[in-house]
Amino acid sequence: MGFHMAKKWYNLFISVEGQPEPSGEEPSPDAARTVAEIAAGVPPPPVQMKPVADPASFAEIYEAAEIRPPAHGYTILKVAEMLRSAHIRNMPREVKRSSLLVALEAAGARVEDVIQDAVRRDQALDAFERVQQRAAEQFEADKTRENERLQAELDRLVAEYRARIQANLDAIARERERFFGWRLQKQEEERKIADAVSYFVSENPITTSAPPPAAGGQ
Repeated sequence: MGFHMAKKWYNLFISVEGQPEPSGEEPSPDAARTVAEIAAGVPPPPVQMKPVADPASFAEIYEAAEIRPPAHGYTILKVAEMLRSAHIRNMPREVKRSSLLVALEAAGARVEDVIQDAVRRDQALDAFERVQQRAAEQFEADKTRENERLQAELDRLVAEYRARIQANLDAIARERERFFGWRLQKQEEERKIADAVSYFVSENPITTSAPPPAAGGQ
């Protein structure tokens, strides 16, 4: 994200040779240069940030980046809180600026201190975002590899069970063929017996027709 010149809170403070900046959307080139010079003096955040238990807690992120409030207590977060207070939030922009500058002067706080605090917090958020992004990418890569492993295992099991199902179907077909072959032999045997019995009885007690199929198509 870096240090963006478009951040609106610059206009609340920066002035050139004692003259307040206009209240437009962008600071003048001189004001922007002043902000850039202040930002350039801010040391980068720690290369290795401390672990953050709750990523949703910005306070923990700032703590991990070793950002401490100054002795006078005026951080950019305190300024943001003041801007939302019922006392000045509906006032004109220049009145807000004047009120903030008066409060800073009364506390012995420099505008540069507040801007540097803002830059440090912005850098910490950017650094933690990169940490989060790397963690998210690693998480996605791990889960993707796990899914590939599970898919391969699933494919192996599907192939194995399909082979077993086919083996069962083949066994059923062989058993049916064996049984039908036996039945033909049985009928031939019955006809032979019936023919021999026919010489002794007027009504042949031997059945030679195939019985009805059993349940299940057998």
